[in-house]
Amino acid sequence: MSNLLTMAMVQSILSLHAQGWSQRRIARALGIDRETVRRHVHGDSKPANAPVGSAIAGDPSNPANAPLGSAVQEAVQSAGGGPTGPGRLSDCLPWREVVLAKLESGLSLTRIHQDLVNEHQTQVSYDSVRRFVKRLGRTRALPYRRMECEPGEEAQVDFGAGAPILMPDGKRRRTHVFRIVLSHSRKAYSEAVYRQTTEDFIRAIENALWHFGGVPKTLVIDNLKAAVKQPDWYDPELNPKLQEFCRHYGTVVLPTKSYTPRHKGKIERGIGHVKGNALKGRTFESLEEQNRHLLDWERTVADTRIHGTTHKQVSKQFAEVERAALRPLPAERFPFFHEAERSVNRDGHVEVAKAYYSAPTEYLGRRVWVRWDSRVVRIFNHRLEQIAIHVRHEPGRFSTQSVHIAAEKISGVERGATWLLTKIDRIGVHSSRWAKAMLETRGIEGIRVLQGLLSLANRHSTEAIERASETACSYGAWRLRTLRQLIDRHGAKQETLPFLDEHPIIRPLADYGQLVRAALLKPESCDNAAVDFSRHGSGVRGIADDRQQQSPGGIGRQGCGASSTRPRSGYPSPGCVPAEPDSVSPDSSSVVHPFPLFKEHLP
Repeated sequence: MSNLLTMAMVQSILSLHAQGWSQRRIARALGIDRETVRRHVHGDSKPANAPVGSAIAGDPSNPANAPLGSAVQEAVQSAGGGPTGPGRLSDCLPWREVVLAKLESGLSLTRIHQDLVNEHQTQVSYDSVRRFVKRLGRTRALPYRRMECEPGEEAQVDFGAGAPILMPDGKRRRTHVFRIVLSHSRKAYSEAVYRQTTEDFIRAIENALWHFGGVPKTLVIDNLKAAVKQPDWYDPELNPKLQEFCRHYGTVVLPTKSYTPRHKGKIERGIGHVKGNALKGRTFESLEEQNRHLLDWERTVADTRIHGTTHKQVSKQFAEVERAALRPLPAERFPFFHEAERSVNRDGHVEVAKAYYSAPTEYLGRRVWVRWDSRVVRIFNHRLEQIAIHVRHEPGRFSTQSVHIAAEKISGVERGATWLLTKIDRIGVHSSRWAKAMLETRGIEGIRVLQGLLSLANRHSTEAIERASETACSYGAWRLRTLRQLIDRHGAKQETLPFLDEHPIIRPLADYGQLVRAALLKPESCDNAAVDFSRHGSGVRGIADDRQQQSPGGIGRQGCGASSTRPRSGYPSPGCVPAEPDSVSPDSSSVVHPFPLFKEHLP
């Protein structure tokens, strides 16, 4: 099928192949079969007598439809169209001079496209303008702006690959080299570490600050996981340990934008310098040996060189200018700590290294951050605000602060005798005097008695407690039970119910008086002792009535009729007990009166 290809297409295939294009890419770009491309590349086909395209024939009326053969490329280049690739010519080619003029004026591609459409009534697309300008090579890339810093203003930090360590077993262990460079003088510090953890990172920075003898205002780092929890150009989330480290040294960490190494270009070149000059081709037997070599290399090589940008000796510039501009170091090194998230248990404590430390009551059941070192334990809320601090304790011990105990959970015994006596003073003078004397007499067991005295105020008036306390003090009674009894005894008197003179079920007292007199008199016969209890129509039947019921022997069915007090069957209550005169001795002088109070009133 090669005889169907034009000469321009064949030339395009060979030209693209000479530029290093693969056969698959050439076939995809020209829209032909890959096997056809292979035959022309390897010379398996015979060139066809293809007609010359319109552009070669010299007809520029429709140059966009001409295939991009060698002749077409030469024609475009001679016309000033710039370098071209395979494909159709740009629709912007007739407006080349217009586009160049607008680019010189500083107009954007969007503005150039709008002017071509509005002013020249063309139908070119924005993408066509963009591709045409790119082919012209006139896209203006803005130059990078160099940022030079004042002395003591900034230091840049980064990690790189260190020299391997030969282990005793013959294996090599990989290392990482930490490097920090002061941006003004280019004074640097290097240290090899095994891992890029937060602890290693912080310790390396701290060693560098003490090596410099001061602290820069800002530390520019990349977004390594040991330092940045959540990268964000506008508001990054730093590791809490690193934040605490910055507070301790009075500096600020500024992470760069992700995948933008030019934001810390000074340290990027510095890492390459230490890798290529100090460590390349070297191995060490220990990490300490490598760090000693790096320290000596910084002192003898890096510090003594004339820097290519500043054109000044590094060590001299640092000693004369930047050392004095650094902030002073703190009194002691950063107290390195461990941290973890903990839940406040139901007893109001958090567990740290098998010891327990109290937290404020409002954080019960919530999650908090805990940081601890060899000396203290600090508790923070979710905003990293310190809410408690404790001295470090041994495992199994509890550290409870009084401010972390709810007032409702503090008993009077815990508050002490002084607090209880202060509250008792509010009851009254006698209560306070009794409480103090009782406590002096009974000692420590009197603490609960003070609580009991306070509880009496919840049920009784202060006047009753004062009166009972005064009485107890006069007798020297120091028991709470005595106070309770005295309060009950001197309590409010019960009101006396009015006595009813008459009631349907209660006999009048006069009836009982008659009954007593009849029982005490010496009756000669039942006739003389006859008493008529007929009051209210429900009294005891008299002798006259009993005679009708007596047997011939003179004895009634219920005994002597004069002493019968049995009520009638219709009487509402059988509560009265009958008195039987037959049981009384006939000798009234020897009778012991059962009712001596009534004897003086007898007729």
